Amino acid sequence: MQVSNYSFKHLPFSKLFKTYVHNFDEVSKFFEHNPFDSTAISKKMDGFTFQGDRENTASILSSLNKQFDADEEAIHNIERLKNKNALVVVTGQQLGVYGGPLYTVLKTLSTIHIAQQLEEEFNRPVIPVFWLADEDHDYDEVRKITIIDEDSPKTFSLPPKNNDLPTVAELSLPDEISEMRDQLKEVLYDTDFSGDLWELLDESFNKDNSFFEAFGLFISRLFSKHGLVLAGSNHPDVKQATGEYLKTSIQQADKIRDRLEKQTASLAEGYHQQVTLYDSNLFYLDDETGRTKINRNGNGWETDGNVKWNNAQLVDEIEAHPDRFSPNVFLRPIVQDALLPTAGYVAGPGEIAYYGQMKSMYQCFDMDMPIIFPRLSATLIEPAIDRIFNELPFEFHEYGNRIEDLESDYVDRTDQHDIEAIFEDWQTKVEEISDTKKKDIADIDPTLEAAAEKATSIYINELNKLKGKVYRSVKKKDQTQLDRIKRIKANLFPEEGLQERTIAPIFFMNKYGVDIWDKLLNALDADEDFDHHKLVYL
Repeated sequence: MQVSNYSFKHLPFSKLFKTYVHNFDEVSKFFEHNPFDSTAISKKMDGFTFQGDRENTASILSSLNKQFDADEEAIHNIERLKNKNALVVVTGQQLGVYGGPLYTVLKTLSTIHIAQQLEEEFNRPVIPVFWLADEDHDYDEVRKITIIDEDSPKTFSLPPKNNDLPTVAELSLPDEISEMRDQLKEVLYDTDFSGDLWELLDESFNKDNSFFEAFGLFISRLFSKHGLVLAGSNHPDVKQATGEYLKTSIQQADKIRDRLEKQTASLAEGYHQQVTLYDSNLFYLDDETGRTKINRNGNGWETDGNVKWNNAQLVDEIEAHPDRFSPNVFLRPIVQDALLPTAGYVAGPGEIAYYGQMKSMYQCFDMDMPIIFPRLSATLIEPAIDRIFNELPFEFHEYGNRIEDLESDYVDRTDQHDIEAIFEDWQTKVEEISDTKKKDIADIDPTLEAAAEKATSIYINELNKLKGKVYRSVKKKDQTQLDRIKRIKANLFPEEGLQERTIAPIFFMNKYGVDIWDKLLNALDADEDFDHHKLVYL
């Protein structure tokens, strides 16, 4: 396995993300710490303070991780959290069926790698943590998985649901998981590694488990041997431990909203806004209506289910029943950092954008934003693709273009005749001659001018048809290469986007082994800071 760097410059990432990675100073006012500056990282690490209860946190995490048969390395790391010098690096993701898209694994590897880097550099315990998105309720985003089948992306889906359960985590895997399994197994042809893969998947994603249990088992069995610890917030003990921060989100609601609005407006002057702002950053878990947003009602609050409180009543309700409340995308990092001594968070491009909205919000909770590390971004290139890649005239990023454009560009770059120039010159000369002749016809009989115009249009239309025939003739001669273009594009940029956003990690695990991610982790440079996209040659 070899890994090489490729600039983000021409890849489909946001302007904010590219600026964050390549010119951090231009966006530094939106973030507390530069993840690429060793001095800034050292300052954060040396000055870190944690307001939480380490013993309680360790107890909560120990119970959770034993539920997922965590490796002794992860259990040992939980014990190390009790050390007053211990810190964590966190990432998180939704509970995707069969592990979701590739970037879930890439975020996890990034977190383990960065934690190892920081521990070695600063000679103190730094523990990688995966935050299970156990309060997310977007079922549509977790029920699908895509793999490559005969050089085309193919998606498998669990049926949609209309379920009143407040979170995806609490949903049991439906009976249809067996049908999805059989369909996937038919397409993922048998290899030397298929047995190990299906043993892992069948033990994790079976209909006796919830999404939370299935996904947690999958991640734990792959990565807890590297010391990765699982965490989440959908637990009474976590809600109890972080309830003060939920109360603060209401007590300081106006101040929080004002700071979010100002930071968001400043960010939006040059970059795309990631997350819409609301009156509160809390959801209420209602027995009748499920997870509902809490909104302003004059000087008080109410839910879509018509539950109402004044400020004091809502704060009292949170104190008495913190388990009935759930944080939104802005409040979740606060809850996370209240439970864990978080030095850094490993974020995808979209997460970096919403963290950029949050800097001044942290101050409302007397907290400091963690270092926001960009995750590993990578494309896995199989040997069969690598062998034909250099036979074509395109750079990696160009395969993100439409297949029609790639085909035309290939013909233009490889054919000795400039077809576009030939027909452009031909049409220009036709139009020049036609203009003169149309005037002559009009002088003879003005009523025939339109007919002369039509004759010219017909001629140009026939020229365009001829150009198409010429292109098809050239394409036919080079069909092998054009088929290769389609194949490369389907593997590297499936569904017009980067591979990491679409293709499931199990596709590669079936072909190259369940331990492929261990090998990728070992292949990363010791000082890697993920400031480039990676091309990983398998």
